[in-house]
Amino acid sequence: MSKINLLQAINQALDIAMQQDPSVICFGEDVGSFGGVFRATQGLQAKYGRERCFNTPLTEQGILGFANGLAAFGHKPVAEIQFADYIFPAFDQIVNETAKFRYRSGNQFNVGGLTVRTPYGGGISGGHYHSQSPESFFTHIPGIRVVIPRNSEQAKGLLLASINCPDPVIFFEPKRLYRAAVGEVPEGYYELPLAKAEVVQQGTDITLLAWGAQMEIIEKAAQLAAAEGIACEVIDLRSLLPWDVDTVATSVKKTGRLVINHEAPLTSGFGAEIAATMQQECFLSLESPIMRVTGWDTPFPYMLEKEYLPNEFRTLDAIRSSMNY
Repeated sequence: MSKINLLQAINQALDIAMQQDPSVICFGEDVGSFGGVFRATQGLQAKYGRERCFNTPLTEQGILGFANGLAAFGHKPVAEIQFADYIFPAFDQIVNETAKFRYRSGNQFNVGGLTVRTPYGGGISGGHYHSQSPESFFTHIPGIRVVIPRNSEQAKGLLLASINCPDPVIFFEPKRLYRAAVGEVPEGYYELPLAKAEVVQQGTDITLLAWGAQMEIIEKAAQLAAAEGIACEVIDLRSLLPWDVDTVATSVKKTGRLVINHEAPLTSGFGAEIAATMQQECFLSLESPIMRVTGWDTPFPYMLEKEYLPNEFRTLDAIRSSMNY
């Protein structure tokens, strides 16, 4: 085990994947020359050469088009989009090519080896062009997977699993945790299961659900609630597409209550999908309405970033409202 931050865990996962499989190729804007804007790929070009870790032009659509072509011919491209906010120019390639490649050919060819890495979310005073959480856009698209880790150990295992996955994966990385989240990470190669949520804390009174950087927030809220005698069950969804309905439903049937927390705006956020499914699966077990604690339905603000982000105190208010319903 080694104690490293989330960014180092990403770098370590890429290093191991490239060492074990010569078909793994990393590329993106400034990825080769100095490791990208966050230095996630630092040192990989020096170790594996310009043919396997290199810079691309500043064209997200081109990056994904190139990645689709490489994956279609058996490579395992790991394409970096510098910020999740910049992924929208590549939306057509992801939605109409990446996600449909296998389906349209009747499984004769696919781009299953493709992984798209991109940092998402607020917390670094990046303003409205560098702080968005666009994960829900991609959960509407059959044919791809969406994965979001919460810490260093999860990031390494989930990224290695994503690179080795037979389906294309969009891997959102919580940028505000890049250097803030430090934890024990196993040495060497390991994978964590995709499409499987994790219960990180057992509880009997209410279920708290989040993913990525917001896991830290609901864990803090659970501690505050515990001081008031409320036992929270805390779940990290980890994979948003496909997502682990069974684990969440089992918890909600036990506690009878659910609070969902995510950074993205409320309207059409992925919390809405979870709430609708849990209402269907757990209707007779629910003791109160399912609640969502989210970002606001506004562009991501610069000066009011702390007011925008759903914190542990807003989450605690939702817990109290649910318990007192």
